[in-house]
Amino acid sequence: MEKGNLSIHSENILPIIKKWLYSDMDIFVRELVSNGADAITKLKKLADMGDAKLEPDEEFFVKVKVDKTNKQIIFDDNGIGMTADEIKEYINQIAFSGANAFIEKYKEKTDASSDIIGHFGLGFYSAFMVSERVQIDSLSYKKGAEATRWECEGGIEYEMHASPKTERGTTITLFIGESGEEFLEVYKLRSVLTKYCNFVPVPIYIEEIKEDEPPKDADDTDDGEETEKEPPKPINDTSPLWLKPANECTDEEYKAFYHKVFTDFNEPLFWIHLNMDYPFRLKGVLYFPKMKHDLEYIEGQVKLFNNQVFVADNIKEVIPEYLLLLKGVMDCPDLPLNVSRSFLQNDATVKKMSGYISRKVADKLNGLFKKDREQYNGYWDDIAPFIKYGCIKERELYDKIKGSVLYKTTEGKHQTLEEFLENIPLPEKTEEEKTPQKKTVYYVTNEQLQSQYIQMFKEQGLSAVLLATNLDTPFVNYLEMYEPEVKFTRIDSDITNELKDDDISVDDSQPEGLEARFREILKSEKLKVEVQHLKSSDISSVILLSEQSRRMQEMSKMFGGGASLPPGMFEDELTLVLNRNHSLVKTLIEIAPLTERSSDTELIASHLYDLAMLSHKPLPTEQMSSFIKRSNQILEMAAGKSN
Repeated sequence: MEKGNLSIHSENILPIIKKWLYSDMDIFVRELVSNGADAITKLKKLADMGDAKLEPDEEFFVKVKVDKTNKQIIFDDNGIGMTADEIKEYINQIAFSGANAFIEKYKEKTDASSDIIGHFGLGFYSAFMVSERVQIDSLSYKKGAEATRWECEGGIEYEMHASPKTERGTTITLFIGESGEEFLEVYKLRSVLTKYCNFVPVPIYIEEIKEDEPPKDADDTDDGEETEKEPPKPINDTSPLWLKPANECTDEEYKAFYHKVFTDFNEPLFWIHLNMDYPFRLKGVLYFPKMKHDLEYIEGQVKLFNNQVFVADNIKEVIPEYLLLLKGVMDCPDLPLNVSRSFLQNDATVKKMSGYISRKVADKLNGLFKKDREQYNGYWDDIAPFIKYGCIKERELYDKIKGSVLYKTTEGKHQTLEEFLENIPLPEKTEEEKTPQKKTVYYVTNEQLQSQYIQMFKEQGLSAVLLATNLDTPFVNYLEMYEPEVKFTRIDSDITNELKDDDISVDDSQPEGLEARFREILKSEKLKVEVQHLKSSDISSVILLSEQSRRMQEMSKMFGGGASLPPGMFEDELTLVLNRNHSLVKTLIEIAPLTERSSDTELIASHLYDLAMLSHKPLPTEQMSSFIKRSNQILEMAAGKSN
């Protein structure tokens, strides 16, 4: 028997490991299964090189056994095994440089986000997070090797002596302490194995060890014959879809894999198969799911693997942030299982990897746009949030795919910006104007509220684009930076010249005192009132809010709700436009100067204002009640007049 101390410079290393990764206690399962799978992979490579001899058709495995009665979890593999000298090298000497510096840096750190387990060769020691004692029994593949047992009770002292193990490989027995008792439940352990090891390249079996049951009577079997037990099945898929060449995968396989991994019963729209060998290794599949139209409710899930071992979800240092709205799997063997975020942020390979993924996404979108425009149009409403978010986050992405970015119009068409602008003439340039002219793109944020404006546009053969999500506000701002020859204006921000009636024979001047009268009736000192001749005689009044005022309001809401801004700084600067071609407005202009018609003037003015506001935004409760009461009053007057 040999006794000794682990080759480290602090007896506090194991307590630090326990405390440091407490929030990720289940990590020990991943580390020990990964070690077993690596041992089998190494043995296979040695056999391929002729340095190890295997039995024909030998089956490899990692077995995880749970003995709840004796509070043990056992990890068993038939891989390369270790000699006594190798145990001393790999286990007794904790494999990282600068142990003193590490202790000083991390002894007070309890934040689990840095993930140094594995990066410093400490994966095996994660076993002590749940164990009071750990035992290793190992027999090397080498000819004449003797089995060795190593035991440690969580401090720095260990014992080594001969082991009764007779089969090649390594068995690690964890004597579970109080902190790890939840893992003695088979369902819990199975869920952790599924989380981390669902695609490990070696079959994994889970088994529950129970106390011996009394033998069955002969009468308990059919005709005294023993029934054959079904062979156990591994819990993992050793050949996941992303390892296959894309040209060998069917649509049905892609969809089945999507349903299995993400438990999403909706069909994915389409997918991208990633396969890169140089200058880094990367394989995977990215799926475009059916998306909701509000960014805050979009929950993507891109799973990162290392040699088929799950690392984490949504690692934005590796995956471009906008891609985290998607669902997919990516296997990056060149990245360690656990590594600090600062390492990822500064690693050149990671940056190249992120750029490669963005290019593949851009190529896929452009390919779909060119190959099957009709199908791409059908995808647009679902993928628009992802694309817009990506364009905002990465200018390079916008430059690559701006020709494939679509805008849905009020006529239900899907057009690129270039296609939409073809039907918009440049405004006439005056001699005083020296800056380049911009084309105005009118947009709609709420088809129901802005239906009156949309109707005016349609009557004159004009079109607007639909930008109805919270994401569209910053998207419009970025578009105007990317496309300086275009400006975006909401449909209720201005009355375009195409909506005005140039062929008028009546006086177009503003009736004197009308604006002051409206302000008095509506108790609004800032309200502006204009009288215009609109081509449509069906619309009596509309409300305008300038695009600049609206955007300032939206910015104040985005940055703290405007709580720190001076009161009233971004209040509505509304303009009420009265259509002089409408009979009600004509009547109002006639009776407004008449003192005896003061009550009628107040009634009509209030109603014209509320009618306009209804197409601008929902009325407050009190204002809506007044509108309904006034509507009934007007109907009664009309009925009495007809009688």
